[in-house]
Amino acid sequence: MALCVGLPALTGFAQQHMPNRTYTYSDEGNGTGFRKENLFLGGSLSLGFGGNTFNVGGSPEIGYSLNKWLDVGLLANLNYTSERADPSGYYNNDTRYRSFNYGAGVFGRVYPLPFLFLQVQPEYNWIDYNEKYIPTGESFSLTTHAKSLLLGIGYGQRVVGSSSFYIALLFDALSDTYSPYRDINGAALPVVRAGFDFYLHPRR
Repeated sequence: MALCVGLPALTGFAQQHMPNRTYTYSDEGNGTGFRKENLFLGGSLSLGFGGNTFNVGGSPEIGYSLNKWLDVGLLANLNYTSERADPSGYYNNDTRYRSFNYGAGVFGRVYPLPFLFLQVQPEYNWIDYNEKYIPTGESFSLTTHAKSLLLGIGYGQRVVGSSSFYIALLFDALSDTYSPYRDINGAALPVVRAGFDFYLHPRR
C-alpha cells in the first residue's frame, strides 16, 4: 500500500489551526458576473512508496469559486511510477516496471460542509510504459492513452478570496486497462493528494 509522505503532518496542522469560520463568501458587489477575486491557482503534490513501488507526481490547477459551496477548474498531470523486480515472485514475476504519464482534466468540488468536499475529476492521460523481465533481459515498451474518472472525498480549509489547503482521497471509477490509477492487475489504486490553492486577487 502506498504511503504518502507528509500527510500526517498536514493533518495535524489542519486540526490545530482550523479556524471556526472555514470559508467566507460575499454576495456584495454589482451583478452576478465574473469576479476576479474568486479565481485561484495552485495544485497538489504526491510522494508515495510501498513494498517494491515508488511514485512521485504533481497536478497544477486553475479554478474558480462559483459560490460558497462549488469550485470548478482545469488541471494538468505529471506522474512517474516504478516497481522493482522481485526475484521471490511475491510482488511480481521478477519484472521491473516503469511508467510516466501526463495529461489534463477538469474538476468540480462540492462543499456540503465548510471543511468537507466531494470531488469529481474526469481526465485523459498519455502513458509511456516500460517493463523488463530481469532473468532474460527482455523488455517491452508501449506508448498509449487512457481516460479516467476520479471520484472521492476531501478535507481542508477554504477561504474564498484568500487561500485553501486540502487532503483528498480519490478512486478511478472507470476500468481502462492503462489507467495510471490502476495496478498491473487492473485493480483500482487509492489516489491520495495534498494541495494548496491561492486566490489571484485576494480580498482586502
